[in-house]
Amino acid sequence: MLATLAKSIFGSANDRYVAKLRRIVETINGYEPTISAMTDEELRGQTDIFRNRLADGASLDDILPEAFATVREAAKRTLGQRHYDVQMIGGIALHRGEIAEMRTGEGKTLVATLATYLNALPGKGVHVVTVNDYLAKRDAEWMGQVYRFLGLTTGVIVPNLQEHERRDAYNADITYATNNELGFDYLRDNMKYSREQMVQRPFNYAIVDEVDSILIDEARTPLIISGPTDDKSELYMGVDAIVKQFVESDYDKDEKQRSVVLTEEGTEKAERMLEAAGLIEGRNLYDITNTQVVHHLNQALKANVMFKKDIDYIVKDGKVVIIDEFTGRMMDGRRWSDGLHQAVEAKEGVQIEPENQTLASITFQNYFRMYPKLSGMTGTALTEAPEFFDIYRMNVVSIPTHVPVKRIDEDDEFYKNINDKFAAIAKEIKHRQDIGQPVLVGTVSIEKSEMLAEFLEKEGIKHSVLNARFHESEAHIVAQAGRLGAVTIATNMAGRGTDIKLGGNLEFLVEDELGDMPEGPERDAAIERIKAQIEAEKQKVLEAGGLFVLGTERHESRRIDNQLRGRSGRQGDPGLSRFYLSLDDDLLRIFGPQTAFARLMNKNLEDGEAIVSPWISKAIETAQKKVEARNYDIRKQVVEFDDVMNDQRKVIYEQRAEIMDSDHVSDVVEDFRAETIVGLVAAFCPPGTYPEQWDVAGFKEAVDDVLDLQPPIDEWLQEEAVEQDILVERLQALADESFNAKLEGVDPERWIQVEKSILLQNLDHHWKEHLATLDALRQVIHLRSYAQKKPIDEYKQEAFALFERLLVAIREDVTKTLMRVRIQIEEPPMMAASDFALPDFITQHIDPLSGDDNSADIDAATGRVMSSLPPMQIARPDMPTGDDGQAVPAPESRNALCPCGSGRKYKHCHGQAA
Repeated sequence: MLATLAKSIFGSANDRYVAKLRRIVETINGYEPTISAMTDEELRGQTDIFRNRLADGASLDDILPEAFATVREAAKRTLGQRHYDVQMIGGIALHRGEIAEMRTGEGKTLVATLATYLNALPGKGVHVVTVNDYLAKRDAEWMGQVYRFLGLTTGVIVPNLQEHERRDAYNADITYATNNELGFDYLRDNMKYSREQMVQRPFNYAIVDEVDSILIDEARTPLIISGPTDDKSELYMGVDAIVKQFVESDYDKDEKQRSVVLTEEGTEKAERMLEAAGLIEGRNLYDITNTQVVHHLNQALKANVMFKKDIDYIVKDGKVVIIDEFTGRMMDGRRWSDGLHQAVEAKEGVQIEPENQTLASITFQNYFRMYPKLSGMTGTALTEAPEFFDIYRMNVVSIPTHVPVKRIDEDDEFYKNINDKFAAIAKEIKHRQDIGQPVLVGTVSIEKSEMLAEFLEKEGIKHSVLNARFHESEAHIVAQAGRLGAVTIATNMAGRGTDIKLGGNLEFLVEDELGDMPEGPERDAAIERIKAQIEAEKQKVLEAGGLFVLGTERHESRRIDNQLRGRSGRQGDPGLSRFYLSLDDDLLRIFGPQTAFARLMNKNLEDGEAIVSPWISKAIETAQKKVEARNYDIRKQVVEFDDVMNDQRKVIYEQRAEIMDSDHVSDVVEDFRAETIVGLVAAFCPPGTYPEQWDVAGFKEAVDDVLDLQPPIDEWLQEEAVEQDILVERLQALADESFNAKLEGVDPERWIQVEKSILLQNLDHHWKEHLATLDALRQVIHLRSYAQKKPIDEYKQEAFALFERLLVAIREDVTKTLMRVRIQIEEPPMMAASDFALPDFITQHIDPLSGDDNSADIDAATGRVMSSLPPMQIARPDMPTGDDGQAVPAPESRNALCPCGSGRKYKHCHGQAA
């Protein structure tokens, strides 16, 4: 009670903080008359003045007021938009490394220009992170007008860019990119063989748009780069055929965890069927030799029972295409890992692509924590404020709206079943369309959106459906959702990135209606006509009550509901929002109060009857909090486990960087050789033992295998004073002598490159294997909890021991390779630029628990890490011709062998010019 009273008198902590920021805004406003009086050239010259002041010792905070005033004036002259005072507050929060929570339609894209410009002045680069490629390109071009006017360069990272294009974009003052592109470029950079090949530069500052979507929702899923393994199509199809014969009594499913396991009866049934099909050895399914079959059986069971067509994926052009659970978009070229995608392909009877092995991975938490300064903006962040601070050390600042919000948020309407609910929704939409009020309908899946569309068609309601099947035109559909009588059904509104303007969106209407019309008086007149049409239509929509947002059910997260609601009532427009619920909704069915609640509803509600109750709304909110808490635990667990790997990843990547940056690595090679010899002696001649206890035969064999030496060990052991230290010294001397003898007459520069290459290749090979081992360990470590041990502590101990073994294996392999190498002196080969390029990896962003994928739009061409030095540049034979005299066509994959017979990949041979 006292807290409430104090808050009413003094305001909340957020209110007091915003009040402090308003004083800085007053200082910014004081510069406006002076800045406005400048010519374009003088305004552009401000950038050089600021940079000189920074060089003389001024801080970014010192020049903030004047820099912000400069950006405001530049935006007025280039975009015709002037930053509001509340937008200035948002810009200050971003500059301070905080999260600016601003309502939809408050101009977050424009707010970002303030902090972006200020932090780009030192020339270290600023990354503006968006949720999809469309927004990255749009914002880079749109806001790039301001930056270019002020003399700064802008780059944009989108899929399928050439390496030099990516490098140029990262070297720009300001770079727009999606979170996935940034993460994958970081991983790819740390798989390359020279600094010149790397595209990113050291991290400086990032602003994350839709920060809750990227750092919360998608943070459950690590980024993974993988390469192909062996084809096991027959095994997938055989196991799938068996799983399809199971009935519900053969397995137990848990929709909360999205998991399914065989019952005892189901296991016995599976064993008999697998044995009959010849897919297992012996009769015991859980015999060690059948581990792989058990894994594929579990994945096939999950694919058939838990994954639903048109909800989790669709089949398009003979391929299984994943549906993003957050945005409802198709994720072309993206695949679930661990054999799950192959299991779904077998289920749907389409061509099965081979599995992949992880080559590199990182979580968004650990990627974005590498930035010295990180900030973000979104319309919904307060519900997750504790997580933002715990994981990223970012505070959430709620920025007041420019104009008070007039939207009315009505209580939820509750129905007995889904049919009653959809019938009521169709009736309500019909009424709203009749009076001219635009309606935006939010659904949680493609299935629900198409089911609702059928109800609307029966009522004769004209509508547009926005979901994964039609995402190419989504921006145009969303932009016109505010027109008179428009009805738009959308699957999850998160991250759509296009404002819904009442009466219509001028930019998109001009593009749709006047796309082919040339510039001139006729086009100008047509634009004026469209403007007048929009204004007239807007007045009618305002009279009808503004945009009506209708939610067909509650989402797992309150933030997604708030994002949908936030589409209405932008910039002081009137609006209305209401959610329609039923007992059949997934949220209530899985997480809601099961017993008394359901009995009461079934008993007291008649068919088609609705009730509105604060008690029901409270129950819904409780269910949502349960899910949010569960998802936070999942993300927290993911980051706890990845933190262990992250420490090891830093060591490996730092070693790679040191190797690439060193003028020579001979000292590293010598250290490896010395440590390997010490390890060999310790393994076969343990300290504290007598010579007669040593494994002499094993020692001689290991020395021959690793060092390629046959020293007189038997003679050494006959000496009286022989000890381990003496063995180490003698082996070291022989190894050094043998190694140095090989280098006589070898060009030192070429040998440096050979040593570097062997070091990097061994490092990459063992790191890849280490990742696979850690992944397997993480999947089983939870079993230690049965022994009253904490899994994460056990994982840390095991991972540390594995990492020590990894370092030993790298030292031994490098030493073995260099000691056994045979050097032949030849002319240095001619190298083509394409020979240094990494192959096209498969990039994935996979939910470790649900299996959902949300990676970047990267070509899914298979590839592998280079396991040898780049091939020599040889003369290319002429492309062979067929019987008709025409050249043999290029192979489908650029990674396939060139048909000319050179033995090189097509992309490195005749495909170079393609």
